[in-house]
Amino acid sequence: MSGYLGPYKGERYHIPDCRRGRQPTVPREVFNQAHSSLRSVIERTFGVWKKKWKILKTMPKFSFDKQVKIVIATMALHNYIKRHAQRDRHFEESKNYQNEGTEEEMDEESQETNGPGSQEIEVLRNQITASLMGD
Repeated sequence: MSGYLGPYKGERYHIPDCRRGRQPTVPREVFNQAHSSLRSVIERTFGVWKKKWKILKTMPKFSFDKQVKIVIATMALHNYIKRHAQRDRHFEESKNYQNEGTEEEMDEESQETNGPGSQEIEVLRNQITASLMGD
């Protein structure tokens, strides 16, 4: 499936918005809160990963195939360390960091509504929303 599973436009999105006010009860806000929360976890994970593996920040001018192998290798090592290391300073630092969501609004261009796969994405977003609401 091609496309981007973004939040619903026009609804509260960022976690701090939900923490400051009432908890979301409207289905689209419930989805957006879950989306924001998951996005924060993913961003934090990528931050730890890039901090641990400096090569990812300045990816040398390797061929695309070699870059893919570097990404796969560092993620495999990252996951192994996460599962088996008793202590790791990068993971410890990330536990102390409470990412409250990004401050900037979602980029309008990344929320295409008429791009390839947009109808499939909308159906999927609605199915996920229904499952979050217990429907």
